[in-house]
Amino acid sequence: MVDLHSHILPGIDDGARSLEESVEVALAAARDGTTVMAATPHVRDDFPTAVTTMERLVLELSQILREKGVELQLLGGAEIAIQNLQALDSDELRRFGLGGNPHYLLVEFPYLGWPLSLATEIWNLTQRGITPVIAHPERNPQVQQDTRQMAPLVAAGALVQLTAASVDGRLGRRCRKAAEELIAAGNAHLIASDAHWPGLRRAGTSGAAAALREPELAHWLTQGVPEAIVRDLPIPERPQVKQRARRRLFRL
Repeated sequence: MVDLHSHILPGIDDGARSLEESVEVALAAARDGTTVMAATPHVRDDFPTAVTTMERLVLELSQILREKGVELQLLGGAEIAIQNLQALDSDELRRFGLGGNPHYLLVEFPYLGWPLSLATEIWNLTQRGITPVIAHPERNPQVQQDTRQMAPLVAAGALVQLTAASVDGRLGRRCRKAAEELIAAGNAHLIASDAHWPGLRRAGTSGAAAALREPELAHWLTQGVPEAIVRDLPIPERPQVKQRARRRLFRL
């Protein structure tokens, strides 16, 4: 599996607080079946991560994981707050590319309220040849009230990333219901752990994959789409969901 949202880099944001915790997250991810993980530290006012810092820590942690025999490929990226997109120049946006791909950016959807500039920012990015990947909208109460609000953003060219803990129920019924509705409507494209440190949104996406009734769709969300992003390939066609499964995509 390919996990394109994590806060594995040590001491850079609200994720792993030490190198030891970074290694624990990597080990947990590898044990769960993750082979590739993108380090996506926050880029926002409270964590103004510099692209050079992200790049340096990815190289340093990758070396340590190799030395410890952890079979996990670590790639770069960032989770960029909507209000911080305009502050980044073209070179920074390229280097913050999701999974090392300059044609994709992980954009943080806020936990409260609807960002008024989101549609404009999606348009701006797509005009520059960048596909926005909107992180965890299912955790926002306004989206939970009506997940159909995400459809125009997807139609405008954005992809949607769900948190594994929403899909498998660890974040509660509202997050799970919103995730299910987004998947059923075809408005979700990948699942990622959003792992921070051991015990908080633990690494791995196998539990979320197992929570889905459709194995081919689970593979598309956890492997097919994220792998295509990393390899800069066309996004694979979404598997057809069987008629009997449309009413209940998730296992109880």
